[in-house]
Amino acid sequence: MPEPKENGEMSLLIVDDDKPFLQRLARAMESRGYSVDTADSVADGLRKAESTPPTYAVVDMRLEDGNGLDVVELIRKRRPDSRIVVLTGYGNIATAVTAVKLGAFDYLAKPADADDVHFALTRDPSEKAAPPENPMSADRVRWEHIQRVYELCDRNVSETARRLNMHRRTLQRILAKRAPR
Repeated sequence: MPEPKENGEMSLLIVDDDKPFLQRLARAMESRGYSVDTADSVADGLRKAESTPPTYAVVDMRLEDGNGLDVVELIRKRRPDSRIVVLTGYGNIATAVTAVKLGAFDYLAKPADADDVHFALTRDPSEKAAPPENPMSADRVRWEHIQRVYELCDRNVSETARRLNMHRRTLQRILAKRAPR
């Protein structure tokens, strides 16, 4: 069971545009004692976070109508003590760093189950994560570096290619592919 905040509130906002996943996660989190509200777009998430900032939030990073990090930023401004976990199907180090800088408490790559989400929301912040069983391959490290520079250049392909001393079209092909294992 999660530890209630000082006032006993266990409100949880889940923002995800994958409706079946959203419904499954909402039911699973309700069974764990959370009072769940859902949103399936950035606009809906912003509206709900503005009117009732939650104690906990689970926000998908890439939604059809924008970036879930906008919701994270608003929740953090309206309720600094909230615990926010960012979910994404496009896991990379650069976006994880951005999410944490904007106020996310943790970052999980999809598919994440309710146990992973619950643990991320309730874990002790001083607790260190275990070292990975399978560290990244050299190809993955390269891909992560490219993604980091891309994020630092505000997703500007031309500027990223210039900084990496790489042809722009080569960079576009790399960015279009999935991350190597």
